[in-house]
Amino acid sequence: MHKILLVFSLAAWSLSGQAPEKASGALGFSVKNIDATANPCTNFFQYACGSWLKNNPIPADQARWGRFDQLEERNRDVLREILEAASKPDAGRDLTARLIGDYYAACMDEKTVEAAGLKPLEDELGQIRGLRDKAQLAAVVARLQREGADVMFQFSSGQDFKDSNQVIAQVDQGGLGLPERDYYLKQDAQSAKLRGEYVEHVARMFVLAGETAAEARAGAETVMKMETALAQGSLDIVSRRDPEKVYHKIATREMETLSPVFHWNEYLRASGAPEFASVNVAWPAYMEALNGAIGRFSLADWKTYLTWHVLHAAAPLLPEAFVKENFDFYGKTLTGTTEIRPRWKRCADFTDAELGEALGKKFVEKTFGAEGKARTLKMVDALEKALGQDLEQLPWMTAETKKQALVKLRAIANKIGYPDQWRDYSSVAIRRDDPVGNTERANAFEFERQLKKIGKPVDRQEWGMTPPTVNAYYDSSMNDINFPAGILQPPFYDNAMDDGVNFGGIGMVVGHELTHGFDDEGRQFDAKGNLRDWWTPEDAKEFEKRAACIEREYSKFEVAPGAMVNGKLTLGENTADNGGVRIALMALLNTIGGTEKKIDGFTPEQRLFLAFGQVWCVNEREAALRMQVKTNPHAPGKERVNGVVQNMPEFQRAFSCQAGQPMVSANACRVW
Repeated sequence: MHKILLVFSLAAWSLSGQAPEKASGALGFSVKNIDATANPCTNFFQYACGSWLKNNPIPADQARWGRFDQLEERNRDVLREILEAASKPDAGRDLTARLIGDYYAACMDEKTVEAAGLKPLEDELGQIRGLRDKAQLAAVVARLQREGADVMFQFSSGQDFKDSNQVIAQVDQGGLGLPERDYYLKQDAQSAKLRGEYVEHVARMFVLAGETAAEARAGAETVMKMETALAQGSLDIVSRRDPEKVYHKIATREMETLSPVFHWNEYLRASGAPEFASVNVAWPAYMEALNGAIGRFSLADWKTYLTWHVLHAAAPLLPEAFVKENFDFYGKTLTGTTEIRPRWKRCADFTDAELGEALGKKFVEKTFGAEGKARTLKMVDALEKALGQDLEQLPWMTAETKKQALVKLRAIANKIGYPDQWRDYSSVAIRRDDPVGNTERANAFEFERQLKKIGKPVDRQEWGMTPPTVNAYYDSSMNDINFPAGILQPPFYDNAMDDGVNFGGIGMVVGHELTHGFDDEGRQFDAKGNLRDWWTPEDAKEFEKRAACIEREYSKFEVAPGAMVNGKLTLGENTADNGGVRIALMALLNTIGGTEKKIDGFTPEQRLFLAFGQVWCVNEREAALRMQVKTNPHAPGKERVNGVVQNMPEFQRAFSCQAGQPMVSANACRVW
């Protein structure tokens, strides 16, 4: 799945919120955001966004602040209205309102949370303490995973890469408390310092849970050793972008040969999984490393590791001391955020994460509706036609591969706004006095829902994002593009704005997602979503040559002293950005028929580029930037904007840029 922007994980849910003030009409495109003192041919990001950057400093409770965040704030205000109304214990509430309202009310009830202390975790912690031998690990791990703890590995379901109509079981690496495996393995001074701070954080969490300082320190050191062992067996984040490297379908019985000391039969029974004959083990070497770790570390060590992850998973809904400690590391240390967000924002996000389609149904009723879907589909059609034109005109692709590419393009399905069938959460028990239990039961519902898919045909109507989400994605196995209602608003789409602005905003997003079907990862899947090489060797080489140009270009961008964009990690997103803007421009010109009417002194082409630039206006803390280039497949906003326009002769003509200026690349890159 490809996404359009940076998204924080749920483990850091308390860190990624919004500014205190309410969003306003400032959400939309405006020439007032421009820095007229800057030269668009020297630094287009500064030109398009300079005044916005000056007038929108990062709020204390944020790691970054950009246009996406502004829109998320607006959406969150709507969610707050919905949740506060739903949380009133009115007998007339419908089932959906009762579920989301009681979930939110429990999350907001700080007095109950403080009074409960660690009691909500007594069963889980008691099971861990009661382990008598390693043979019992399997059942306990299954329970903890069902309730939301990321321990040992990940087990779920997914489409078979080579038979996209079927769902199979999947086992993958996991079980780490730091964002990514290289945080454990890199030997530079900054990485070593961060690991030390992580150990201190884990120790403080153990002290809060009742251990002595000495016990806590020893336990934290144990956690670091064990997670390092798991990290050493993990596949690196760049290699994971290659679908061939994370597809290893084996017979279920063969799992025992990868990690024979783990009792897989007991795990599968305890997980509630149906019987299945085959499973995709994403990275077999990880399962072998896990097997070694189970043998190497003592039962007492595993109890310490499991206890830590139970505390870590529940921390956002535990008493304030745990919340603060969790934020101090995952917020302040990792991203540079100085203040935690208000509780209502955290609780709104958690409700969206756990009961997303129930909350999303209410959100759509209030904000989007069928007319929004119709308008967006019209624009999608224009973008698909433009991409078809682009593919037909490519000078480097042979006719045979072009034919297959056009077949794939015509097969892309469009999902706009919200699902046609809403998810049924009626089996989830939600209590107004049990926030931790609510989260555990919601996690168990989703865990079970995923496992029930194993062995069944793929549901091609299912969504991977909730309706309020300010994001979009392309799914290679589904061969579809998905645009939640949350992003189909200003500054991305504004019915009151001209075509130039709308094609530069949501048009670029649509083009970006369509292009993902043909990037370094997406191109490996055919029109039906199967992992299959449909390229001639000649065309594959030509693609790789052009992709390498983009990789080299972005790898030269320094976002903070010594911190460079990872051109390999961001290759797919950078390719999609470059292709998306070009496709959006083609669609704009097809739509307006060559008219050159200026608005606010700018031509339609100039307004498209300005709208594209302003979508990515963002201020970011240095710590957050450093984390982003290590873990995120998207380049930061400035690099996304300037990286695209310096490759486009169309931009240079629009703003009369000359050879030798920074926004005119001497060796421009182009794939699509």
